[in-house]
Amino acid sequence: MDSSVLLAAAGSATGASRLLITSAKAEGWDLVTSDYCLRETGHNLPKLGGSGLRAWSTIIRPALTIHGTHFVLDRPLAYRAVKDRPVVISALTLHADFLLILDRDDFHDLLGDSVYGLPIRTPGEFLRTR
Repeated sequence: MDSSVLLAAAGSATGASRLLITSAKAEGWDLVTSDYCLRETGHNLPKLGGSGLRAWSTIIRPALTIHGTHFVLDRPLAYRAVKDRPVVISALTLHADFLLILDRDDFHDLLGDSVYGLPIRTPGEFLRTR
C-alpha cells in the first residue's frame, strides 16, 4: 500500500482509503506497506492536522503490517518515477496480491493496470471488485 493511500485514509473519514482500512479485518485482508512508505507518510502526516494524526495513530497504523523496503528486483523494471520504484519493487518482492495507490500519474499512467502480473488499483477500484 502506497503512502498516498495511507495519507488519504488519515485525512478523510469517508473516503475509499479509510473504508478499505476499517473493513480489512472483517474481510480477512492483510494490509501491508513498507517502511519506506511509512517514513513518507510520517513526513506528510502533520499537514493533516489533529484529526488526521489521531486517525493515523488509532485506526490506520494499528491495521498495517510493515515490511522492510526492497530495492533490488530479479528482473528489469523500466519505470521512470524514481521515488516510487521502491514501492513497486517491495510489492513485487513481497508477492502482494495488489498494489494499492492513489497517484495515477506515477503508477497507472506509467505502468498500466499491472506490473509483472501484480494488479495496480486505487482503493475505490479494489473495493468495487470485492
